[in-house]
Amino acid sequence: MNSLSTRDYIVFLIYFVIVASYGLWVYRRKKQATTSTKDYFLAEGSLTWWAIGASLIASNISAEQFVAMSGNGFTMGLAISTYEWMAALTLIIVAVFFIPVYLKNKIFTMPQFLHQRYNSTVAMIMAVFWLLLYVIVNLTSILYLGAIAIHGISGVDFSVCIGLLALFAVIITLGGMKVIGYTDVIQVFFLILGGLVTTYIAVTAVAAHYGKTGITDGLSLLYHQANDHFHMILKKDNPSYGDLPGLTVLIGGMWIVNLNYWGCNQYITQRALGANLKTARGGILFAAFLKLLMPLIVVLPGIAAYVLYKQNVFDALNTASITSNHDNAYPVLLNLLPTGIKGLSFAALTAAVVASLAGKANSIATIFTLDIYKKKINPEATDKKLVTVGKITVVVAMILGVVISPFLGIDKKGGFQFIQEYTGFVSPGIFAMFILGFFWKKASSNAALFATIGGFAFSVFFKFLPKIADLSFLSSTGFSFKNADSGLYEIPFLDRMGFVFAICIIGMVIISLADYAKGKKTNGLEIDAKMFKTSNSFAVGALIVCGILVALYSFFW
Repeated sequence: MNSLSTRDYIVFLIYFVIVASYGLWVYRRKKQATTSTKDYFLAEGSLTWWAIGASLIASNISAEQFVAMSGNGFTMGLAISTYEWMAALTLIIVAVFFIPVYLKNKIFTMPQFLHQRYNSTVAMIMAVFWLLLYVIVNLTSILYLGAIAIHGISGVDFSVCIGLLALFAVIITLGGMKVIGYTDVIQVFFLILGGLVTTYIAVTAVAAHYGKTGITDGLSLLYHQANDHFHMILKKDNPSYGDLPGLTVLIGGMWIVNLNYWGCNQYITQRALGANLKTARGGILFAAFLKLLMPLIVVLPGIAAYVLYKQNVFDALNTASITSNHDNAYPVLLNLLPTGIKGLSFAALTAAVVASLAGKANSIATIFTLDIYKKKINPEATDKKLVTVGKITVVVAMILGVVISPFLGIDKKGGFQFIQEYTGFVSPGIFAMFILGFFWKKASSNAALFATIGGFAFSVFFKFLPKIADLSFLSSTGFSFKNADSGLYEIPFLDRMGFVFAICIIGMVIISLADYAKGKKTNGLEIDAKMFKTSNSFAVGALIVCGILVALYSFFW
């Protein structure tokens, strides 16, 4: 088993001291404000655009990307980057159309939006659902994948890794959103610096293996030695087509994945809900630019590991580790790094995991405290009491995550695709409920309930449909592929999401029109077309992002 040297631990300790000290300084400086729920959960009015952007990325990038997406880079290549690059465009859409609606209507939590737009029943169902999803799926998967990576790099016992990650995250989370937001700036610095250093060394290692030197030679060799790993749009004969089905990544279910995640997710939107519109948009645009950079940090190392793996560069133990689970590609790659640099990359990985855990735990506390405890358990609770309840919720949620995570089963698709597919069981219904709730005043509460329950039911139906029906007739349309393991024709999960979303929209429209005909009233939101207008600087930045995306997809089509 590989382990860190003394120099690596010193580098990691420096990272820990910097983050902990800065977090403590922010906490003490803002201590008087922590009796306010809006300040504790949202850091109302105190986060700058760069802090919001950094916090968005720090909360989003975790072991799910460093470990699992890198593993997908090993198996399918650059195509998995579509989640990151399409997210950059999605963030711009969210900044222009979603955030103004939330801020104009003083929305602080997603269940609050559902209560204000539909009714308390829809809001409570979704509040409970989000809590279960965040704790049982998201929090546990972050702990599980993070512990796999840290165990593989350091040799520390797997259970100890889970416990230490949880403890570090709790320490940061208990300080509130201000501490999370500003420490995330440091986390992102380590995340990007350590990630880029890892990529540089991995690519130059490929060059050195072929007797070349430098990053340019390394990139050229990567492209030629793994040319099949540098296509963004996969053809139907590609083994990974079921995960990324051709043009669906541009015009299909990928939009539902991204718009639901970035626009209808407490975990993400919470970073911007405490700021004014200009600051929130600036932070989101900054995050969009950072998103363009992420494949260099999390996907390219996976491709480098694939080339080195093919050339038998790794020893027998590490080769066996990658063969058994491709998610081990990134941890194995880090073990090639020189002393000191390995500690920096280890700090980057830990920063990504801890920041993501802290953000998730804070969102769990926010929903439970403001949408369940405040409304159903103790409506008369003071701000001080609510903050205390929030802190207790953080600890309880993390304990549950620590207990459940060792039993988490990640299938052979890899952790990233596992998470995307199974959260995709509910994403279409949620997004349909939000998008019609935003922009169609007739959308009713009964329609929202249909999307909530029906969306999940239809997702399950389409998942297991191949077992009761032959879907080979869909193969000519591109909406079906033959699973090599089961021998059955299946619908790719991104296409399933598109079908379910369409069903939810149609169902909601029919039900809403029927309710409207019966004279049932709906709760529309306050929307003014002027609030969607952006500043010139934001428009220029958005155009630059779009231009870069067009260039990337054109080159790597």
